[in-house]
Amino acid sequence: MRIAIGSDHAGFHYKARIIDILSRWGHEVKDFGTNSSEPVDYPKYIRPVALAVAAGNYERGIVLGGSGNGEAIVANRVPCIRCTLCWNVESARYARLHNDANVLSIGERLVPAEDLESILKVWIETPFEGGRHQRRIEQIDDV
Repeated sequence: MRIAIGSDHAGFHYKARIIDILSRWGHEVKDFGTNSSEPVDYPKYIRPVALAVAAGNYERGIVLGGSGNGEAIVANRVPCIRCTLCWNVESARYARLHNDANVLSIGERLVPAEDLESILKVWIETPFEGGRHQRRIEQIDDV
């Protein structure tokens, strides 16, 4: 799978870990920055991830920050993006199963490092259920 990833300074350390995990699993990962813990404004790094996914250049995207909230807000401003903030395996499972989330937002300050791999695995491997959930996504697209 082709995956775009970006973070601000508060998500930088997890971003490096996630790139290593995804690469080990055989995924192609494009890093949109930032590349240090020097303070930056997150929209500069998050919007390009969302645009790349919306354009079809990448199948999925991952954005990271301190809480992940601002990053999810920025990503969701881009049409066709369904970015969900996930903090555990179950939130990741339902993000895919019911919402067909194409961008995952993670807060480095809120998600324990030991949970990262299991969250990623579930988010990548869980298929969209479709059915009534597809109808709801279409309604969201009409908003």
